[in-house]
Amino acid sequence: MSTSPTAPSFSAVWPSALRRTAGLLAVCTAMLLVACAAPKPPAPDASLPDLPPVIEAPIAEPSLPPPTLVSEAITPRDYRQDGARHLYGKNAHRIFKGKMPPLMHAVGVLQVELDNRGLVRRLNWMRAPSHAPDVVQEIERTVHDAAPFPAPVRLGGVTYTEVWLWDKSGNFQLDTLTEGQRSK
Repeated sequence: MSTSPTAPSFSAVWPSALRRTAGLLAVCTAMLLVACAAPKPPAPDASLPDLPPVIEAPIAEPSLPPPTLVSEAITPRDYRQDGARHLYGKNAHRIFKGKMPPLMHAVGVLQVELDNRGLVRRLNWMRAPSHAPDVVQEIERTVHDAAPFPAPVRLGGVTYTEVWLWDKSGNFQLDTLTEGQRSK
């Protein structure tokens, strides 16, 4: 009596997890084919004239006039000179004349970030005179009131650092343009 070998059953070869995966793959493939089948476009209506396609024009933003003050500085360090001269020009009556006294009321280090038109974007205190909060507020007000600064046209925007030397009289000098400090 001869017995012929029987082929293993499908369930024996494919565990149930693989059967589920294969079934899921078949369903996804069928859904993808259905989704990709695009309906035929409707026939053009002969009663409507051919219209040119509508092209939306970009909304023109109001153009700003060119900046009146321009800096040709190519580095933030170069711009620092222009920024200091601008602050001195706007505050001539508040600049301390001569050498600063040996003991100053406050010293602060401030980063000023300007946009491409010379408007103040942000102020960042690197060393605020914490013992003199009134000086911090006054320096920030002075910087904001001086805007717009010379536009950093070659830099596209700039962040520069300035050291503020503040006298108890309320007058100041900037380290960039200081006349120095007396020893006694």
